[in-house]
Amino acid sequence: MKIYDELVWRGLIKDVSSPEVEEKLNNGGMTFYIGTDPTGDSLHIGHFSSFLISKRLKDAGHNPILLVGGATGLIGDPKPDTERPMITREQVQHNFDCLKKQAQDLFGFEVVNNYDWSKDLNFIDFLRDYGKYFNVNYMLNKDIVKRRLDLGITYTEFSYMIMQAMDFYWLYENKDCHMQVAGQDQWGNITAGIELIRKKSGKEAYGFTMPLLTKSDGTKFGKTNGHAIWLDREKTSPYEMYQFFINSEDEKVIDYLKFLTFLSKEEIEELEEKNKTQPHLREAHKALAKEVITFVHDEAAYEEALEISQMLFSGKIQTLTLAQVQSCFNGVPSIEMEEDTKILNALVQVGAASSNREARQFVTGGSVLINGEKVTDVEFVIKKENAFGKEATVIRRGKKNYYVINHK
Repeated sequence: MKIYDELVWRGLIKDVSSPEVEEKLNNGGMTFYIGTDPTGDSLHIGHFSSFLISKRLKDAGHNPILLVGGATGLIGDPKPDTERPMITREQVQHNFDCLKKQAQDLFGFEVVNNYDWSKDLNFIDFLRDYGKYFNVNYMLNKDIVKRRLDLGITYTEFSYMIMQAMDFYWLYENKDCHMQVAGQDQWGNITAGIELIRKKSGKEAYGFTMPLLTKSDGTKFGKTNGHAIWLDREKTSPYEMYQFFINSEDEKVIDYLKFLTFLSKEEIEELEEKNKTQPHLREAHKALAKEVITFVHDEAAYEEALEISQMLFSGKIQTLTLAQVQSCFNGVPSIEMEEDTKILNALVQVGAASSNREARQFVTGGSVLINGEKVTDVEFVIKKENAFGKEATVIRRGKKNYYVINHK
């Protein structure tokens, strides 16, 4: 397949600025950019799906530029329901530095910062050189603005569209950049940039958007228990990432394979068939986890995540390190304890049993494991010296209920 046809098959094209986009993409040799604002110090899975499309285009002979918005990040794009909180210049710079390194390490793209060409522009020049090219009625008709009109939108947020259009124009003039790629929520900003280039230079630029990656209920893909799945392993461990993907919705996992991996059409279709006929094997989910973790981290990280998962499944957790324990059991019920304590008291305090009587039944019935070892003695004492790293004791009640005691 040509690159355009492949992107269509993968479901990665939502809007195109003109019919010429197909030919431009198939011919190769074009410089394009994709942007993100430094609202955090790590990329997450939502970014990953967008940046992978840039790698696909790079492999097809195009030249990608990643714009990290040090300027636009200082004002924030309009959210559908509220204004973004302002972040400090120091935090924006820190986030920019982190994102630049992460993107270069992962993808090898050229990274630019729109603060470099925005910082010296004064207000009068902004209005004369850019503001006069934007009709207010045109701006009000953009979806991102229309969604905020009933709630109210500040002039700062309203100006975001002009700033992003300025970026496209600057890259067009200084980097020979002829196309912008973004998520579908950026369509209005892309077309604003195309219009600015046409009005100021009389030349044509292009753009296309990709659908946002979502769950079956329409919510954004990439969060679990309210927390984003980060590409920084210090924020989201390979094990946590593995669990996220292995537990993906059956009805969406093929879409995720198309969006997030470089597996071929034939490989994905084979996994799709297995997902229908042998869903209990979770072959598609395993392939998704392996491909993403190996790309983001490396094969060793994937193997470690797989090993930890197998240990947990079997209950044999004795060889886990403290760091692995903290990663595995992040989010399970936990308490802090300063002193050694008897097992019945610990079970009640951590919420594994509702009373000493019930705790006793669990212990004598053989359904309680401490750090992977079955305990049937109701007088057993949980000690800090026996904890993982002398910091964490893992309690398992039954097959799937885990709890953690953090020793002070």
